[in-house]
Amino acid sequence: MPKSARKQEKDPEGRMPLAAHLRELRNRLLKSVLAIIVVTAVAMWQYDAIAHFVTGPVIDSVGCPKAPSGPRTHPCAQVVANGLLAPFTIMLKVSLTTGVVIATPVWLYQLWAFLAPGLHRHEKKYALGFVGAGAPLFLGGAYLAYAVLPTTAGALVGLTPSDWANFFPADEFFDIVTRMVLVFGLAFELPLLLVLLNFGGVLTGRRIMSWWRFMVLGITVFAALATPTGDPLTMGLLAAPIVVLYFGAVGICLFNDRRRKLGNPDAELSDDEASELDLTPTEVGAIEPVASGRMLPEQASGEAGEGGAGRRGGYDDFT
Repeated sequence: MPKSARKQEKDPEGRMPLAAHLRELRNRLLKSVLAIIVVTAVAMWQYDAIAHFVTGPVIDSVGCPKAPSGPRTHPCAQVVANGLLAPFTIMLKVSLTTGVVIATPVWLYQLWAFLAPGLHRHEKKYALGFVGAGAPLFLGGAYLAYAVLPTTAGALVGLTPSDWANFFPADEFFDIVTRMVLVFGLAFELPLLLVLLNFGGVLTGRRIMSWWRFMVLGITVFAALATPTGDPLTMGLLAAPIVVLYFGAVGICLFNDRRRKLGNPDAELSDDEASELDLTPTEVGAIEPVASGRMLPEQASGEAGEGGAGRRGGYDDFT
């Protein structure tokens, strides 16, 4: 395993040359890919169970009975594999998607460790918080995609005319599942990214709050483009939780700004903005007597100095 560049060059301020940053990026990517590969290998071993787990709710929702006793009263669909290589490619897609989802804590931590090199020691605890919040958010988004898929499939299959047969190509079906799982999971990381930028001092809570109109519009457009089915139900199920999480992130950022301002009144100032000076006069305490310094013997006696001028009482004649 390559040694981390930050362990080779210890800098209290987290500074590294470009070559060290590239080595660090290589090491972080290698660790993330290795974790995904390990989980993917295990998922390939359990491929049959995972495939049934993914397709089970959809088949239960819109699947056609194997031995129909009479004419169909509602449209139904069947999942089929087209082509000789289709089962193999589908196995790779399902296993790789499972590896990315299950290895979320590993690659999220590697991402945080690469993007946050300049944190102080007392801020290292944010790494655990980032992974602790990022992994459940990603898994929550993936589960939401899995949960709404049967409802989405039922709504779309319901548009099929009664005298038509509907078949789901397995490769296309798993492409939709993979896309929805990854898109929903990554979309749920948006609030965490905003909180990360706020804790890093890049954005303030007020600035993030001022974007709420554009954020709501952008989230809606993103949901419309990201959902492969394009129906309003799936789009709304994706956009609504992200909007709620966005406002929750705004609340956390505002609370953090307030906490930071209590400890440092100038925390919200930019680098080129001068802080306010407190010019309020303060009370002067009691006058402390100051002892006079010791005089030289010639100053005390009034003898002449180097210039020949006499001194009286420690002072020159002209004073």
